[in-house]
Amino acid sequence: MSDSAAPAPGSKAKSDSEWRAILNKEQFRILREKGTERPGTGEYDKHYEEGVYSCAGCGTPLYKSTTKFSSGCGWPAFFDAIPGAVSRRDDGSYGMTRTEITCTACGGHLGHVFKGEGFNTPTDERHCVNSISLNFSSEDDVKKD
Repeated sequence: MSDSAAPAPGSKAKSDSEWRAILNKEQFRILREKGTERPGTGEYDKHYEEGVYSCAGCGTPLYKSTTKFSSGCGWPAFFDAIPGAVSRRDDGSYGMTRTEITCTACGGHLGHVFKGEGFNTPTDERHCVNSISLNFSSEDDVKKD
């Protein structure tokens, strides 16, 4: 979104200058400029506590821990998102066709989804998500809200 575009009423969209004011440099690079963190470096890659993963940009709940699995890819992997929380679009960058996933509420880049890799999950999908795009709340924190 450019600085001149106004967000829709009720939207969690912000201008680039507003995002820069609330995100650190690496969060901005990944969430707003569609970057990728190095594999195996993210906080949530091997994190398996019960709770909810939310968008680091806007706080919208995106994934339940019950859908997280170990894929060995170096990024947090989920087989499904909370209904309506994650949007998909074709991504033809880097000379390949992939499916980008973004936070539906704010448009923040989360990562990519891959299908048909043979993981033993109900959807046979792997949502490969940058840890820096997420915040985590434990089951105890969720129950307090």
